[in-house]
Amino acid sequence: MNTPSRNSRFVSTVRRGFSLVEGLIVLAVASVIAGSVLPSFKAAIERRHLEGAAAQLVTDVMYTRSLAVAQDRALRISFRSDAAGACYVVHSGAASDCRCATGGGATACTRGAQAIKTSSFATGSAVSVQSNVGSIVFHPLHGTSTPAGTLRVVGKSGAAVHQVVNIMGRVRACTPNSVAGYPRC
Repeated sequence: MNTPSRNSRFVSTVRRGFSLVEGLIVLAVASVIAGSVLPSFKAAIERRHLEGAAAQLVTDVMYTRSLAVAQDRALRISFRSDAAGACYVVHSGAASDCRCATGGGATACTRGAQAIKTSSFATGSAVSVQSNVGSIVFHPLHGTSTPAGTLRVVGKSGAAVHQVVNIMGRVRACTPNSVAGYPRC
């Protein structure tokens, strides 16, 4: 007589994997999580672009000031914007001697002026740079600047960081619309 062993009654087959319903539930949960994280991820990326451009702008302003003092010659930072975008150029000479290209082209200088650094922001890029002055000149004797100006770095959502350059050539950063890490203007 064939009698089953005692242990064979308790042996069951183990199934591996998961069912279609379980897979759909996991997919639905992952979709909800991704949908809730994506907008904040985009906002974080825009904020990083804004902070990076604002930091670069203040670095370029301070570089222009220190280079003017070190080289004992007046240097300036000039701003331009049009339908193609915005740009600024650090240069020697008069305000009209150097002209940056907003579309990312080459900077053109005349009358012996020399372009030192150019940054451009095409229309539709993550950030834009605006200025309430066309050019700021830094004087070599004391590092002072003329005129004082407000330089604005603006993101696509309208978040902005302002770099306020005073007549002493110093820069103060603030925000008109609560960008974290900056005081209100």
